[in-house]
Amino acid sequence: MQISAYTDTGKVRSTNQDYIYASSQKTGPLENLLLLADGMGGANAGDYASRFLVEKLVTYINRQPEGESEISIFNKGITEVNRRLYNESLSNESLKGMGTTMVAATVSKNTLYVANVGDSRLYLIRGGIIQVTKDHSYVEEMVSLGLLNRESQDYRDKKNYITRAIGADGQVEIDFFEVSLHPGDQILLCSDGLSNMVSDKEIYSIVSGKGSLSEKAWQLLQTANDKGGKDNISVILAEPLESEGMSC
Repeated sequence: MQISAYTDTGKVRSTNQDYIYASSQKTGPLENLLLLADGMGGANAGDYASRFLVEKLVTYINRQPEGESEISIFNKGITEVNRRLYNESLSNESLKGMGTTMVAATVSKNTLYVANVGDSRLYLIRGGIIQVTKDHSYVEEMVSLGLLNRESQDYRDKKNYITRAIGADGQVEIDFFEVSLHPGDQILLCSDGLSNMVSDKEIYSIVSGKGSLSEKAWQLLQTANDKGGKDNISVILAEPLESEGMSC
């Protein structure tokens, strides 16, 4: 798997509360691992939450034996780290109310396994752009109920109100996805600092255009900054090798 990953504070925020991990090498029993978290909370709480999630989840996965399914590893690991992060918020007043989004992915043979909580996204680039994950946000819940239009001002004003986060409660509901990969597929994980600033159409144009994987990932980040960089921006762009993630 080829991977390029970047994270940036953006043009407005003073700190970066995003945290990423991207490895094409084995992490415990997983053949590869992509993790992206976008923290929330006052002072240093958001930064603490995202870093805690990623580092503790990587440690958990590294300790797991061979033989368990990818989804089971994600489920047990995220559940355990969520409990620990929530307990941290209860024991430290400065961390009270913290939480973090999370999107995690791994590829085995010709299958992509994904877990997500919150509104950080995973896209599949395949002759178009497909959002694999579902945003856990107030506005998307209202859209699904037919009570809000994505083009409305109300949608734009309330887009950052998320309804699920790691560490916000003692228990967390996680969404899981399995996707069969095709030759030429590319995988993009991003925080809302990208998806709120750059349209899906623009993202597809950049990723499907000319240039190396690193150049495309950097261009995504720079485009979000050029449009105002109103939030922290994180991008992980991956292309599974044919022997690892594709079948003809």
